[in-house]
Amino acid sequence: MRSHNDIIRPKSPAGYVALSGFLVAVSLIFSYIESLIPFVIPIPGAKLGLANLVTLTGLFFLSPGQVFLIMLSRIVLSGFLFGSFSTIIYSLSGGILSFVIMLFAKKTKILSPLGVSILGGVSHNMGQLAVACFVVESLAPTVYLPYLVLLGTATGCLIGIIGRTVHSHL
Repeated sequence: MRSHNDIIRPKSPAGYVALSGFLVAVSLIFSYIESLIPFVIPIPGAKLGLANLVTLTGLFFLSPGQVFLIMLSRIVLSGFLFGSFSTIIYSLSGGILSFVIMLFAKKTKILSPLGVSILGGVSHNMGQLAVACFVVESLAPTVYLPYLVLLGTATGCLIGIIGRTVHSHL
């Protein structure tokens, strides 16, 4: 009988490339869908983070390096397809910080995937806020801090719940 890891983990380098390409495509589809959803919260850059579902789920089934490359590919490609250079910079800062925090939280085994996702949502917003402060050379953007923490918690919770469902079906 095959285990879950046998189904998810390819047996060859070509299989890893194919799986990675598939997951980048899925995350790009999520990014596109998200770009179509009107998000009526008056906070600059506020999004649901649907594409982060691939990163969260990948952390529990794939190698950290593979997940990191999938995340970077998704951010750069979605920036070129649906955003701009500044979108890429803000997304990279949030994505890299979020990835590191979620990877560390997952490795400690203290938090459930839901807790890992919430930390990822909040840290993603903190990474973007840090870049915003750097770009405007002021701490003025920190006025959004409480809202970004609440928003990151809410979206992280939503992605975590969806991720738990996906995880159970894999």
